[in-house]
Amino acid sequence: MSEQHEPRPRVAVVFGGRNSEHAVSILGAGSVLEAIDRSKYEVVPVGIARDGRWVLASGDQRYEIDGGELPAVDAQGSGLALPSGGGPLVAYDSGSIPIELGHVDVVFPVMHGPFAEDGTIQGLLEMAGVRYVGSGVLASAVGMDKAYMKIVLAAAGLPVGPYVVVRDRDWRTDRDRILKEVQELGWPVFVKPARAGSSQGISKAHNLEELERAIEFAREHDPKVLVEAAIAGREIECAVLESMGDEAARASVPGEVLVRGDHEFFDFEAKYIGDDMSLSAPADIPEDVTEKLRAMAVRAFEALGCEGLSRVDFFYTDEGKLILNEINTMPGFTAMSVAPQLWAVSGLSYPQLVERLIQLALHRSPGLR
Repeated sequence: MSEQHEPRPRVAVVFGGRNSEHAVSILGAGSVLEAIDRSKYEVVPVGIARDGRWVLASGDQRYEIDGGELPAVDAQGSGLALPSGGGPLVAYDSGSIPIELGHVDVVFPVMHGPFAEDGTIQGLLEMAGVRYVGSGVLASAVGMDKAYMKIVLAAAGLPVGPYVVVRDRDWRTDRDRILKEVQELGWPVFVKPARAGSSQGISKAHNLEELERAIEFAREHDPKVLVEAAIAGREIECAVLESMGDEAARASVPGEVLVRGDHEFFDFEAKYIGDDMSLSAPADIPEDVTEKLRAMAVRAFEALGCEGLSRVDFFYTDEGKLILNEINTMPGFTAMSVAPQLWAVSGLSYPQLVERLIQLALHRSPGLR
């Protein structure tokens, strides 16, 4: 008799999406696909094209920036359907018989931004009864919307900076009031889409003329805009990872983001295109500040009800204060992104981090928890 082997869990790595972070998602997926232990898991790469079509990624899919050109999902691949109840993944092409690819045990959505990181794909997977890596619907939605994020964080007793929310209708009908409220924050201010990431659509305004241009620029990404008072301080980031079992989540060592060149802030170009960003970890801050920051990062993680991994960003002011800037429920996830680097310095390598996130998802029950 031949020896019977337990089937390997099937992991669908999903990437791409219908937003401006499409390419960033693909970069992270490339790192995840490279890091997953193929002796333990069967892996299915799944791309979501810019038009929303789910496709089985071909061997020609590019996962890196090539000559300054950002990668994109090839929408010409075989279409995919994920039936409800955790049914088998089905591939289909027009005019051909659908092919059953088997059940998916866990989805790893390496996705950022609206229609991805904001609770929408999480809700889809909840309805399908499929386990997935990362935070659930509510935490993902609150973490994506920076305005509601600040409300939840402040309610948990965490310090956030002054801000003004610019909603679509108010900008069209009550612009003078909004401009007055923003002026009360003082100059300069940072203007950003309320529901975007990877520093997309962000700019710095030093006066009213620049402010109106910055708001219009942010509105190209999201009709809801957040204007924040500039906080003079060092940018310190900390990653938080859910623990197995009933233990509390734990925080990585903090790291300081350093930006070189002509960048006024940590923008998309500094993050992904040039070589203008570096991470100093552990951050050179007093030990008592380090411990306070790590505890605050875990409190933020718990306040939103996060699962899996998050990255929490702080300002450390010259007066020694910590101001919580934001929490990212699916942070940049290439092997060289900040959160994975922080865990590497903390003793957890990138492949180990990917393995931990998959195992956390496999041990989590679908549905309410």
